[in-house]
This record gives sequence, structure tokens and C-alpha cells, in this order.
Amino acid sequence: MRLESVATIVVVAFCHGVGTVIFHTATGNRILTPSILGFDALYRLMQTSLVFVLGGTAVAATGGLGAVAVQTVLMVGFATLLYGWLFSGRRADLHVLLLVGVVLGMGFASVSTFMQRMLTPSEFDVLSARLFGNISGSDASYLPWAAAVCVAVGAVLWRRRHVLDVVALGRDVSTNLGLNHRREVLLLLVLVALLVSVSTTMVGPMTFFGFVVATLTYQVAGAATHARLLPLAALVGTCALLGAYFVLRHVFYAAGLVTVIIELVGGLIFLVHLLRKGLR
Repeated sequence: MRLESVATIVVVAFCHGVGTVIFHTATGNRILTPSILGFDALYRLMQTSLVFVLGGTAVAATGGLGAVAVQTVLMVGFATLLYGWLFSGRRADLHVLLLVGVVLGMGFASVSTFMQRMLTPSEFDVLSARLFGNISGSDASYLPWAAAVCVAVGAVLWRRRHVLDVVALGRDVSTNLGLNHRREVLLLLVLVALLVSVSTTMVGPMTFFGFVVATLTYQVAGAATHARLLPLAALVGTCALLGAYFVLRHVFYAAGLVTVIIELVGGLIFLVHLLRKGLR
């Protein structure tokens, strides 16, 4: 197993595990994930729009760390504008938030599909290489930048771990305790968008991996504070992704299917979790 692959796995596990946990803290619900609410669809729309407007040759020529940084800034800005008000409005309701997020995600996906059908085969090939990445084929030149972002986000979250415990109590309780709940939620959403952007840049979109990692973390940690949840989420995600990569690469010789298998298993776990919640 290459060192670059291990480093990529650690970065992706941190982004999905920690990102989903703080997203649950911001929304007050442990079923929602950033992907379900359209963050991945937003990334696909941005990539498709770049290829559609500039062309495959221009996009391939303008790749590199600078283009990735600009893309990350744009994604964070769009996510802040689109979703910031959903979790901080005076009449925010969980069902409305879920409905709006899913509809926006479907809208982004529909526009992306429409533009993809108008691309030439060569342009679609360039786009596919950006949308359907894999761990073993990730660009190692992104690792220092991605690791720096993860360290910075981790430092911010660790310094505010006690604030996150208060945010998890809900808007009314946290406001009564003197916390600016709206500001904290917006900050968490920006950090989530940043982590999702880093992960999708490295290995492509992964819808259910963060949900699986967060669910396992809650099962292991129980009613724990964020001082325990955050590092445990990163550890659980790393172990799960490393195990899946090792088995598929060295046992089944199918390292390129790691993300596909994880998405399949994660989707099944998500459905089982929803059904169990419904039966209760």
C-alpha cells in the first residue's frame, strides 16, 4: 500500500467523519448528511459548468493547485449563500430544511445531466475523470494542501469543542446560555463545505460514507462530548476506509471499486437506519 494512498485515506476519512459529525451538530439531526442536502450535487454542477463553458482542453490545461483553490472558494461561497439561511432562519423547520435541500440537490443534478448530454465525448471523458475519482488514482500533489486545510479546520473545531457541545443542545437552549446560535451554525456550515470540497477534489463524491462513520462513532462513543466525538470520528473513518481499501486491493484485486462498494454498503445502512427509526 503506497504512502500517498494511506495519506489520502486519512484526509478523506477526516473530511467525511468530522464533517458529518459537525453537520449533525449544526442541524440537530443525525440522519441528514451534507451529500443528501446537495453539497455533492453542487460540486458536480460546478465541474460540469467549467467543462461546458471552457471546454475540456481548457479545463485540463488549467488544472493544478490554483484551480483547486479557486474551486474550493467558490464552493464554500455558494454553500454559505444557499444553505446558511436554511439552518438559521426564525422559522426553520427540519422537514422544510430536508425538502429544500433535496430539491436543490435534484435541481443541481438535473442541470448537470442536461449539460453533460451536450458535451463531446472527449469533454465528457475529462469531466468523468474529475467526478469519479478513486483512492489509488488520486493526485498526490493535492495532499499538502488538503492536509493543511484539515489541520486548520481541526484546530478551529478543537478550540471550539465546548461551544459545539452547547450548539448541540439546540437553538433555544444555546441562545438562553448566551451563545450566538446563528453565527455558530453558519461557521459550521462553512467548515462542512470546505471539508466536502477537499474530499471530493481528492477522490470524488461519496454520499453515504460520512453517515456510516458518524453512526458508528455515535454507537462507540455514546452520549459523549465533542472532545471525544471529533477524534473518534476521524479514527473510525480511517479504520473503515483503510480496511475496505486493503481487502479490495489485496484480496479481490479491485482497488478501483472501493468508493463504489462503500457507497453500496453505506446506502443499505442508511435505509436500514431509516426503517428502524420509522418503526419506532
